[in-house]
Amino acid sequence: MNISHIEHIGIAVNSLDEAIPFYENMLGLKCYAVEEVKDQKVKTAFFMVGQTKIELLESTDPEGPIGKFIEKKGQGIHHLAYAVDNVDQALNELEGQGVRLIDQKSRKGAEGLNIGFLHPKSTMGVLTEICGKE
Repeated sequence: MNISHIEHIGIAVNSLDEAIPFYENMLGLKCYAVEEVKDQKVKTAFFMVGQTKIELLESTDPEGPIGKFIEKKGQGIHHLAYAVDNVDQALNELEGQGVRLIDQKSRKGAEGLNIGFLHPKSTMGVLTEICGKE
């Protein structure tokens, strides 16, 4: 597995309408895309910071993963995503090394990326996403 860079940092927020102005007006960043990922019950907003993206995540359903996360832990960092050449290959390699997976195979995420999550119990408590364009 070859990690090329941190692809994005996912941040759970109560409301994109409230969070986007902070990132734009206070931090001087520009939101370049807002997208709904229906099967993940989330709306996302993206900002570039150098080569890394910030992904804001607003739940569209309280029973979705972001809704449950916010209810349990409040707003804040949800996950860290690493870019790889081939997500399925990376997931297989990690599982072979004993890493507990949430996703056995890649699935489609925001921006058309293939994604797969590693269980935080195998990653020192950090929900970790592996993603790529392949």
